[in-house]
Amino acid sequence: MTAIQAPAPRDAAGPALVELDGVSKYYGNIKALEDVSLEVHAGEISCVLGDNGAGKSTLIKIIAGLHRHDAGTFLIEGEETTLANPRDALDRGIATVYQDLAVVPLMPVWRNFFLGSEPTKGSGPFKRLDVRRMRGTTRAELLRMGIDLRDVDQPIGTLSGGERQCVAIARAVYFGAKVLVLDEPTAALGVKQSGVVLKYVAAARDAGLGVVLITHNPHHAYLVGDRFVLLKRGAMAGSHTKDGVTLDELTRQMAGGSELDQLSHELERAPSPGRPGDRPAGGDTP
Repeated sequence: MTAIQAPAPRDAAGPALVELDGVSKYYGNIKALEDVSLEVHAGEISCVLGDNGAGKSTLIKIIAGLHRHDAGTFLIEGEETTLANPRDALDRGIATVYQDLAVVPLMPVWRNFFLGSEPTKGSGPFKRLDVRRMRGTTRAELLRMGIDLRDVDQPIGTLSGGERQCVAIARAVYFGAKVLVLDEPTAALGVKQSGVVLKYVAAARDAGLGVVLITHNPHHAYLVGDRFVLLKRGAMAGSHTKDGVTLDELTRQMAGGSELDQLSHELERAPSPGRPGDRPAGGDTP
């Protein structure tokens, strides 16, 4: 399989690569998502922020074709659609990189890069994997994204968490993704490895992809994001562009905003005149 050229940066007047408008998802009486809207444009990073249980996973599954939405509209390049399954999403140019990455730790990097899409050579009984092509392509594509691995023959399980995330990003770019959905790519990483991953997220954006970054870390989101959607208990708690919100305000909204202020007020220790060690009102010790 040959590489597919990444889409050019978007025309401001063109449709979004992916747009969700008032999307809702119900599981019986449980509202997993309620009236959520999101735009994903080529050459931009749209960040979805929220705590555990906010609805981020449900949103990912709708975009990735795992679940169908129950209300609202889901558009791909301006065309209203309902994805039947994850393969349908991949065929429409939507690639999702989950937190667990779904790699085979003992297989070499190049085998994981082409896992499920291995090129072959020969025919009939002589048909076999084109190992030389896979090795060379993997090395070249990783270098094109700025990832310089020591050896693509090493088991992918020997790479750091950040390096494995970067291989997954490069793979999605190579196989023609227009939209890249990243599920908490820095959640289990330290500061240095998180910085490495964010660097390659930005590289995917610069290659012309539309990126959806799912995270609970507003600092990471603000470093690379162009648009921000905040979720809380399945509903939208805010929607901003980068020029319309500061990091402090984004962090405050992510932390709970007015609810956090109320909690802070409730937790303030009130003065207790009867506490041991308090000086008498007159100020002098008897």
